[in-house]
Amino acid sequence: MHALMLREFGAALEPAEIAMPEAGPGQALVRIHASGVNPLDTKIRVGKAAHAERVLPAVPGLDLAGTVEAVGAGVERFVPGDEVFGLTGGVGDLQGSLAEYAAVDADLLAHKPRVLTMREAAALPLVTITAWEGLVDRAGVRAGHKVLVHGGAGGIGHVAVQIALAHGAEVFATGGPRSLRTIKDMGAVPIDYTATDPPAYVAEHTGGEGFDIVFDTVGGATLDASFTAARYYTGHVVSALGWGTHSIAPLSFRGATYSGVFTLLPMLTGRGRAHHGEILEQAAALAESGRLSPRVDPGHFTLESVVDAYQAVENGTAQGKVVIDVIA
Repeated sequence: MHALMLREFGAALEPAEIAMPEAGPGQALVRIHASGVNPLDTKIRVGKAAHAERVLPAVPGLDLAGTVEAVGAGVERFVPGDEVFGLTGGVGDLQGSLAEYAAVDADLLAHKPRVLTMREAAALPLVTITAWEGLVDRAGVRAGHKVLVHGGAGGIGHVAVQIALAHGAEVFATGGPRSLRTIKDMGAVPIDYTATDPPAYVAEHTGGEGFDIVFDTVGGATLDASFTAARYYTGHVVSALGWGTHSIAPLSFRGATYSGVFTLLPMLTGRGRAHHGEILEQAAALAESGRLSPRVDPGHFTLESVVDAYQAVENGTAQGKVVIDVIA
């Protein structure tokens, strides 16, 4: 089959003809139609994602959407012909999605929402699982909560906004001037982080008490600021980018709590893989009901133009999630 290979960190992805995989026990062989491109994909390529533990040479690509071609022993949730999507490879020793086929752990898959195209479905897995683990699994988002999402128009952020709204929360989201309309159109209250600071918007929107949930998708100084925006005693800060050294004193002084999200853990360790499939099945139901829709960049990229796809992510020119068409 045709695939792209990463043979050395920092090198270009090389076209290659490699052996067709077979579905082993617990696996599904998926004919890949589309592969989503995340910022993490570009970091893995240049060797700046040690936490992904990529073993080279390897086929890169984290997210996929496609059609089940065959299933291995013990797989009962899927049959050949099912349309599926998932976060299934591209880290550790797992084959990625920049290939015509992949044999993947069936626990990592879910049935593709019928209302979404393959391209739209391929845009969802990593960001959706990250947002869901943070908001639902860690923070228990529910009606009555005031939720603040940092980077509300970004890849993880725009899905987090929609998941919080679907669970009945009142949602606020930070963004720059160009993203405020997008945030408002999703149903959240936009906050221009270039024109106001945490004390001001905490005072304006919570009467100084703080938000029930603060979901950080930016990291660094934004995570530090998140600690000062959590509600006294019951507030919960969640971050998908909790790297580096941070003082939790501001959080402790508010009696609030913190959780980190490491979305790659089930793929790297084998622990909790079935929960990823469960999350995506629930997300698919939200999509079917019209409450979850990905923002997809209008550009069409193929395996032959993957360099352009990665550059669109790296230089910030993409208008939504970049998706590579693997098989038309």
